Amino acid sequence: MADQIKKIRASIDALDDRILDLLNERAALAQEIGRAKSGAKYRPEREAQVARRLRARNRGPLPQPALTRLFTEIMSACRALEDGITVAYLGPPGTFSEEAAIRQFGGNAVLQPCESIDLVFRQVESGQVGYGVVPVENSTEGSIGRTHDLLLATPLRICGEVLLPVHQCLMSRSGRAAGVRKIYSHSQSLAQCHEWINRHFPGAKRTPVVSNAEAARMAGKDAVAAAIASKTAAAVYKLKIIAGNIEDEPQNTTRFVVIAADDAGPSGKDKTSLVMSTRNVPGAIHALLTPLAQHGVSMTRLESRPARTGRWEYLFYVDIEGHQQDINVAQALAELQQKAAFLKNLGSYPAATI
Repeated sequence: MADQIKKIRASIDALDDRILDLLNERAALAQEIGRAKSGAKYRPEREAQVARRLRARNRGPLPQPALTRLFTEIMSACRALEDGITVAYLGPPGTFSEEAAIRQFGGNAVLQPCESIDLVFRQVESGQVGYGVVPVENSTEGSIGRTHDLLLATPLRICGEVLLPVHQCLMSRSGRAAGVRKIYSHSQSLAQCHEWINRHFPGAKRTPVVSNAEAARMAGKDAVAAAIASKTAAAVYKLKIIAGNIEDEPQNTTRFVVIAADDAGPSGKDKTSLVMSTRNVPGAIHALLTPLAQHGVSMTRLESRPARTGRWEYLFYVDIEGHQQDINVAQALAELQQKAAFLKNLGSYPAATI
């Protein structure tokens, strides 16, 4: 048995040497591409194509999520050999937004925490950072209104999306449930764990704060408080987990969008986000959506928000399948432009997978 293990380990060592050589060969080729092209070093459509091709080719035993994370880090390291990219996110460190940024850009991107969604947009729009990551909707609690308002108000484009399964944890300094009198968390997380808190801590005071990471920081200074946040926040703020996976909906997922000055090119499996309004005539909404059906464009999301321009006037946020450069999508958008009272294309980008 010892000889067999020794032989297997020798084979692993030989494979590691080959992997190392191949990784450096890949990095050198990536550098060649970087020298040959101009503009941004980050190409979301290309990285999406790489990830999809490798997932389709993977026969295991390496699971798909591990494969995706591995190659995200490889591409991140190759990008960092040239000028690195800086990404703003809703901070402080330890938030789910930080997790989403790392999932999208890898651990070699320079991450810049911001105190608000507004500041993330301002940092990107001013050119101080290249990209921003902001939450746009949660599968349990719905849309993030401020993100939608800023997407409408700024010239920034959506160039990517991240779907992040959200697993909430209750944590405190002691790691014991006894003595918890108050619970800090973001209002969305408190809502996502509402029934669990009712069952286990019915008498605890629930205090919403600006972020889950801030909740963890505050709980670290209060002996009778706990926080609802991620495992990452527990590690960052040196708290002990009382209970994990306390969200009421096991499939709880938050969708984040990546914002930049430009959107992405076609990747082969894309989405396009729009915001529009109708004219105040009978059947206006039906007429507005008819071009999508006529050109075979699938709509994956439709949400209305008050337009703030007058009473009972609404904007419609729409996600459709396909890239704006696809022929059928381009034709549908051209007709929408004629029918809509207002139409803004927020960007086309690779569709995310969990």
